[in-house]
Amino acid sequence: MFNKILIANRGEIACRVMETAQKMGVSCVAVYSDADASAKHVQMADEAVNIGGAAPAESYLKGDVIIQAALDTGAQAIHPGYGFLSENPEFVDAVEAAGLTFIGPSADAIRKMGLKDAAKVLMEQAGVPVVPGYHGDNQDPEHLAVAAETIGYPVLIKAVAGGGGKGMRLVETPEEFSAALDSARGEAKTAFGNDAVLVEKFVAKPRHIEVQVFGDGTHAVHLFERDCSLQRRHQKVIEEAPAPGMTTEMRDAMGQAGVRAAEAIGYKGAGTVEFIVDASEGLRPDRFWFMEMNTRLQVEHPVTEAITGVDLVEWQLRVAAGESLPKQQNELSINGHAFEARLYAEDVPKGFLPATGTLTHLCFPQGCRADSGVRAGDTISPWYDPMIAKVIVHGPTRAVALEQLHRALQGTEVAGTVTNLSFLGALTRHTGFASGDVDTGLIGRDLDELVRAVPPRPETLVAAAMRASNLVDLRADAGFSLWAPLHRAVQLISGEDRIELDVQVISAEGQEWQVGETVVTAQRQDGRWLINGKPMPNVAITGPRITVFEDYGLGFDMVDPLDRVASAAGDTNLIEAPMPGLVKAVFAVAGQSVKEGDRLAVLEAMKMEHSLLAARDGVVAEVLAEEGAQVEAGAALVRLEDS
Repeated sequence: MFNKILIANRGEIACRVMETAQKMGVSCVAVYSDADASAKHVQMADEAVNIGGAAPAESYLKGDVIIQAALDTGAQAIHPGYGFLSENPEFVDAVEAAGLTFIGPSADAIRKMGLKDAAKVLMEQAGVPVVPGYHGDNQDPEHLAVAAETIGYPVLIKAVAGGGGKGMRLVETPEEFSAALDSARGEAKTAFGNDAVLVEKFVAKPRHIEVQVFGDGTHAVHLFERDCSLQRRHQKVIEEAPAPGMTTEMRDAMGQAGVRAAEAIGYKGAGTVEFIVDASEGLRPDRFWFMEMNTRLQVEHPVTEAITGVDLVEWQLRVAAGESLPKQQNELSINGHAFEARLYAEDVPKGFLPATGTLTHLCFPQGCRADSGVRAGDTISPWYDPMIAKVIVHGPTRAVALEQLHRALQGTEVAGTVTNLSFLGALTRHTGFASGDVDTGLIGRDLDELVRAVPPRPETLVAAAMRASNLVDLRADAGFSLWAPLHRAVQLISGEDRIELDVQVISAEGQEWQVGETVVTAQRQDGRWLINGKPMPNVAITGPRITVFEDYGLGFDMVDPLDRVASAAGDTNLIEAPMPGLVKAVFAVAGQSVKEGDRLAVLEAMKMEHSLLAARDGVVAEVLAEEGAQVEAGAALVRLEDS
């Protein structure tokens, strides 16, 4: 076994590899860009080496710099993770030329699977079923159009060097073919530097089912299948293992096809053979076809680990170090069901637009596995994938595991950036998904329903308002007292809506809130607040932003009533204290000319300082309060001359 390895990656996969390697007693070297100097994977590593600028081309894609870092630190092997250089055969060649071990397949195996058209010819020769289509070298538009006619519409045009849905077009009629071909080629050229395409039969009710394989360079086994049909824009959202509705006959057929594919190229390490399945008549062993092989560890590998009890990273290290396959096929079995949800910083209603921001709060509930490369305080950078975490659950049945996923997502707390958390939660409640009736078009068909915003409950608004107005930490034992119940108005902003609330603080242990026509009570019992009899949800506050961790996290902006100009009270001449407090500072002077919005005084109330602003342009007539004075609600502090 290796003593030290370098991990040529970042984020959650680098952390994931380190967890297993360090548990096996292997020291880990991290590499990092300037943007990742304080990243989680750097902190976890035994050593870390800076390899360049924030852009991947200046750091994580610089194979020569990474190899030199391995040599300089005495690492014996390089684990590529996934993405970046993980499927780059030239990098593999360079690693081995430097006398290091590449923890993954050979460069030859990667090359054989790198181009979809050549890979499909190879798979046909190995007896692996392939989608009807044209995968030849003739790229003449007329030839491709004739091939599409022969295959039968609808067809898919796909970039041979593609991935992530780029260079892919669905064509439903012959009249659309020419324009779709030009569009696909242009996108493929930009994305991959290769505009060659293939044409395949479009499957009407497609499911994306993939087989996890593992080889030692000669023999291979499969670790059963994963269903990755829940996708948006050809990218996976929630994965599960095993596939719902899978029959023993089809599982055996797909598994054997995956093994044949791996052994045909002398595959070594972890890989995934992806199949497209026609589910229009259920899962049948004559209705699945090879799509491509990913010659690396996959993002969704944890669900396979959960149902098999196998640590795939451990297997990678052991086989790369020269061991044979740790288990034979008859020693592998399925235990229960697992789901993985990908939590991203992205704005789902805006077309899954990637987002950035600093994670001011990040917490995962007990009972789930959360693979993450970030922590509270870390920034989601525009340079890299905006994944926050993978939330993984495992249960004895699919129904139990799905309920566990629902609860895990409900208990996940994220603040500081917009996320897809509520979207993931909505998917767990989707009736079709719950029944196992899934296909790759599910999200697209039901997107409006899945992103429909739910108005916040009055109790949720009260939780936010209590935190915004500093009414959570009132303590009777700290000398809290009032001559009369404290009455206060609180404003919150939710999206484009301004929400008015009103509170009467009866005591340090009780409050009564008016939310529209609804009355909500807050009572403190045994040191914890109950809102209408139920525990107050956790709340995080950063600056003016409040996040209530309910319904997957609801964000509000607080409006400080003391920052509003006096015109709100209907008298633009008087600046009044809207609640009891201490006059912390006075900036106004009699005879002074002021502009609307100028700060005239500062009032300290409810443990916060608030600025009192001029309601209009004018001249200060008199100052009615001194610094250090304790004033009551409604007390006049500054008066302007009549306009």
